[in-house]
Amino acid sequence: MPTFPVPAPASADIGLIGLEVMGKNLALNMADHGFKVAVYNRTTAKTEAFIAENPPGVIGPGGALIPGAELKDFVASIKAPRRIVLLVKAGAPTDATIDGLKPLLSKGDVVIDGGNAEWQDTVRREAALNAMGILFVGSGVSGGEEGARFGPSLMPGGKPEAWATLKPVWEAIAAKVDATTGKPIMGAAPGKPVKGGVACTTYIGPGGAGHFVKMVHNGIEYGDMQLICEAYHFMRDALSMENAEMSRVFAEWNRGDLDSFLIEITADILKQKDPATGSDFVDMVLDAAGQKGTGKWTINAALDLGVPVPTMAEAVFARNISAMKAERVAAAEKIAGEPIYRQLFDWPSDGDEDHTALTAVRDALYCSKICSYAQGFALMQAASKAHNWGLKLGEIAMIFRGGCIIRARFLQKIYEAFQRDPSLPNLLLDPYFAGVLKAAQPNWRMTVASAAGGGVPVPAFASALSYFDSYRSARLPANLLQAQRDYFGAHTYERVDRPRGEFYHVDWPDPKRPQTRV
Repeated sequence: MPTFPVPAPASADIGLIGLEVMGKNLALNMADHGFKVAVYNRTTAKTEAFIAENPPGVIGPGGALIPGAELKDFVASIKAPRRIVLLVKAGAPTDATIDGLKPLLSKGDVVIDGGNAEWQDTVRREAALNAMGILFVGSGVSGGEEGARFGPSLMPGGKPEAWATLKPVWEAIAAKVDATTGKPIMGAAPGKPVKGGVACTTYIGPGGAGHFVKMVHNGIEYGDMQLICEAYHFMRDALSMENAEMSRVFAEWNRGDLDSFLIEITADILKQKDPATGSDFVDMVLDAAGQKGTGKWTINAALDLGVPVPTMAEAVFARNISAMKAERVAAAEKIAGEPIYRQLFDWPSDGDEDHTALTAVRDALYCSKICSYAQGFALMQAASKAHNWGLKLGEIAMIFRGGCIIRARFLQKIYEAFQRDPSLPNLLLDPYFAGVLKAAQPNWRMTVASAAGGGVPVPAFASALSYFDSYRSARLPANLLQAQRDYFGAHTYERVDRPRGEFYHVDWPDPKRPQTRV
């Protein structure tokens, strides 16, 4: 038998199902902001442990945790219209939880899926629940454990009336940033939530828009992390730097344009000692990366929409090849590289070669980061047009400024870019970003060339540079490609001297045969 009584009917403001790390911390966040939160977990022992760890004295004024051992008692304890947040494993477990809730809910109730759901699943679930008169919100929740506890970035999608019901809670618990500078407002502590500032949440759009934006957020995150790792790899192998030196460099970069959560934690990681051996911690971590699939989803969505996202794709593939650890170790013994870094690629000297090289790597990282975000926002824009979501990209940049994993100073610049031109087709065309890329191009190119010469793999750096060069090219070799397609498959082609939309075919292989319009 559970150690807590059956909760009183209609005693909770909101309910939450799923008491793993994210669920527990989000429940505490809501309680800190004065909400009475009904909590339920399929395993009652987890609910008991959670309540035992968080007695009433640690909850903020007016807030409370109200446990339920049975799903029906949990649902009955929530005031109508009920708001129920799901933080359970994506896929079948989410469907099973919703199926269990259906007979217990009433018209007008709102189910909020805060997990990393695939956006098409969100569309399907919303349609099924809406047919019963139940509202559904698919909401991205970013920020990890700390974000959930003290203020995440929240990306809700669904019907406007569903958002209206959820809005008071989501705006209260979201991360906050300064309205003018966009800098996160810090100082949160248990029972003492941040007050003031702009909440890092907004209505994203209908249907699966919220989870789509969260998916792209994760794709950008993949790119960001890989780019930082490539900068680290270059400094370690091409510049022969020690971890402590690199930690200081990343800390310095974090005081400038590269200021971000991921740069900050990289500086911390590189100075951390391993508790077991006393060696540098990063050197004790096996170089085989894991992933949970959201990066792959992003690439699949980009392929479906015909949007190039090569930097994010390379980040996913970099994780894939890192996982081939045994095969790479064997290959390293059989395949010899021939580094030519020192012979061909000498850095221009300003009296301090190392400083010049580090400046170049920093510029390459910033330029590549701009291109990666440009790809992500272009993907969101394409999805918005394809699905009639009406995404406001400036507002999305705004809610990324605090709470989430990709929070960074330069998101303020992205927000400002879309304020200047809400229909901006690509961030590379914004005057600020165009100016940065123009000024930093030499260092960016030299870093990529030097990495190739030195045998240091930088797939994300190189793909970002190729994306930039492709996007700014008025003429690409696709004319030859299209001719090849017409030759072997009669796929037709357009002509430079005729209007777009008119297609032709040559009766190959005799070039003297006439062209035919199709």
